[in-house]
Amino acid sequence: MIDIKLIRENKKLVKENIKKKFQDEKLPLVDEIFDLDIEVRDAKLKGDNLRSEKNKLSSEIGNLMKNGEKAKAEEIKKKIGEMDAQIKILEISESKKNELIKEKMLLIPNIIADSVPIGKDDSENVELEKFGDPVVPNYEIPYHADIAISLDGLDKEGAGRTTGEGFYFLKGNIARLHSALLTYARDFMIDKGFTYVLPPFMIRSNVVNGVMSFTEKEAMMYKIEGEDLYLIGTSEHSMVGRFMNQIIKEEEFPITLTSYSPCFRKEGGAHGLEERGLYRVHQFEKEEMIVVCKKEDGMDWYNKMWSYTVEFFRSLNVPVRTLECCSGDLADLKEKSVDIEAWSPRQKAYYEVGSCSIMGDAQARRLGIRYKSSEGTKYPCTLNNTVVATPRGLIAVLENNYNEDGLVNVPEVLRPYMGGTEKLVPKK
Repeated sequence: MIDIKLIRENKKLVKENIKKKFQDEKLPLVDEIFDLDIEVRDAKLKGDNLRSEKNKLSSEIGNLMKNGEKAKAEEIKKKIGEMDAQIKILEISESKKNELIKEKMLLIPNIIADSVPIGKDDSENVELEKFGDPVVPNYEIPYHADIAISLDGLDKEGAGRTTGEGFYFLKGNIARLHSALLTYARDFMIDKGFTYVLPPFMIRSNVVNGVMSFTEKEAMMYKIEGEDLYLIGTSEHSMVGRFMNQIIKEEEFPITLTSYSPCFRKEGGAHGLEERGLYRVHQFEKEEMIVVCKKEDGMDWYNKMWSYTVEFFRSLNVPVRTLECCSGDLADLKEKSVDIEAWSPRQKAYYEVGSCSIMGDAQARRLGIRYKSSEGTKYPCTLNNTVVATPRGLIAVLENNYNEDGLVNVPEVLRPYMGGTEKLVPKK
């Protein structure tokens, strides 16, 4: 959520930002909020003036009664009663309009960074840098699900019977490799100085509304029937929600956290061959990193955070690239975002395995997260980034470490978590 001062002082900037995000249907909201804000401030001024006048009149009543001017005192009391009624009407009007302003403000997208490229959707995202050579071996890389099945590690049919499409059972060494990835990711981030946290996997609606836009909420979140609870789509949701309505001590910054969680998403969209495997699923697991810091330190942390994900995947022998998200691909609360994409030698293309985003103070404003500085009370900056999400990370490891003979090399950094296993061998 942006500061309403921006609408008061620079409507043009807010409207230009909306146009950059190709959300022209939201343009009328800016004028509506502007007009409502004037009405609210006018009502508040009238109310304050009435209260001031009421206090003056109230102070006169005692003197009038002492002087025996009872009739005049009663007249003033009547006037004060009428003023109380007017004040009440103004307070109700002010409250209703403030709620309406808040509802509309939640729909206004955050101001994007000047460096964000302008584009309508993810097809116009801009490649930044490649890390590692995207090798295509001179032998065929099987479909990732077939690799897992050859290693006796995947049961999609059983999951279909128990839960339905978009779920899976992992078994044996594939399940072990999956867990190794997450445990290594945890230790990798601890070594970077981040504090490990296990968060709740369900959150209340006020947290949901604080950490994401309504569009994202409808597209992503599973609601628990009959409860004010949602299954998290990422641990960022509960991790940032933890600070709701809190005043953080300035000396605690930066707060650097890494968290494990299962993630639950509706995941509508494409369902081609690759998606039918483990690529697009309704339940997965993830190691996340979250930073809460001063706004002026946000971009430094943003660059550190995405570089950690690049470093992580390169340690697994997986080539990656970074992709700058264009304006139309940014969720409403984001100032700037970069996708980290892994190389798929099978598809001969990159695919998303993580995303690093700086939110500015948008989440903090929605959730009431503040800190006190020498300059007064401020809203901090929040950032989030994927360390690894499985099974997409698992797919990248399987494809990039697959041998012509069907064996899969276990990346050296994962071997301590696999009992020293160096290769995964297909069943005979």
